[in-house]
Amino acid sequence: MLECPSMCKGLLRLLPLLMCSIGLGFAVLSPASAADPTAIRDILDEPSVYHLRQVVLQGRVRNVQPLDPYKLPAGTTCYGAYLFYLEDETASINVAVFGLCGVPTVKDPDVEEGTQVQLQATIQAPSHGGYYLSFQGLTVAGEREGVIQAVADRITPLME
Repeated sequence: MLECPSMCKGLLRLLPLLMCSIGLGFAVLSPASAADPTAIRDILDEPSVYHLRQVVLQGRVRNVQPLDPYKLPAGTTCYGAYLFYLEDETASINVAVFGLCGVPTVKDPDVEEGTQVQLQATIQAPSHGGYYLSFQGLTVAGEREGVIQAVADRITPLME
């Protein structure tokens, strides 16, 4: 039978603690989809609090608008972008899907009018600095513009 040196025995005693620590780490670092959805009204009431933060939103898709290809400031053309409104029981917010840049493609939007979805998005309140996607392409926001936009990172259809 093999004998375990004292260091090995010490590591074996720490194994349960290590396993608990790893489990806790996974629980803390789990994706945002496990989070409760943020009410759209909360974002619209305090956009500076949510600016450049990731949130989970849930609601019904309205007014899907595919966009023409647009150019980034560096000159790369982006394809397959679209806009829509996400409506929950509190309000609605403009959602942008930027599409693929540098890869010419023709693609329908991933959502349809009336579909119930959950999305992970980054909130942009460009009056605090930045760009927003519009029918004119990527636009620099002025200081007084009140555009608030959710930039979709992941869209998941929900069963009704």
